[in-house]
Amino acid sequence: MTRKKRLLTFLVFLGIFTALYSIGAEMPVNDEDAMEFLKEFQLAIEGIDAVSIFIHNASIALPMFIPGFGMAWGGFAGWSTGFAFSALVTTTPALSQIPPLALLYGSPFGLMELIAYSIGMSRSFILILSIIKKKSIKLELTPTVIEVGIVVALLLVGGFIEFAMIQEFGDVSLPE
Repeated sequence: MTRKKRLLTFLVFLGIFTALYSIGAEMPVNDEDAMEFLKEFQLAIEGIDAVSIFIHNASIALPMFIPGFGMAWGGFAGWSTGFAFSALVTTTPALSQIPPLALLYGSPFGLMELIAYSIGMSRSFILILSIIKKKSIKLELTPTVIEVGIVVALLLVGGFIEFAMIQEFGDVSLPE
């Protein structure tokens, strides 16, 4: 695959992830479900550190490299991340002043995760296309390994940045 086609494939999946995130962010969440989500979220982040953030994000990103399945998994991850934002907006109305895409494109770790997930989803597409066309998957092995390394590096750095921002700006608290 030429670099131009690879870039185009990446950009298409960047757009797909962004669109599904946006759809999830617009989904209405009732107060009860939003409070339950926030409680679970607080439990999940209790005692979290940069390595834990990295492991969590890598566990989401690495399955995105699975031929075919990774595209669907990435789409679900995009939608559910947007839905989580919607739940947070329900419990913390001040967040409604922040456009959902600002978190994705405006934070360094959000952008790093978006790039990592788009790489994985697009590689999933390339791999399934090779399988369907009955091309040797061995040709895709080196680029796939390189991209997995890029994704791991992005998510590791992103985990440390996200943790630093959590430390700097505090945690999300349940409303009284």
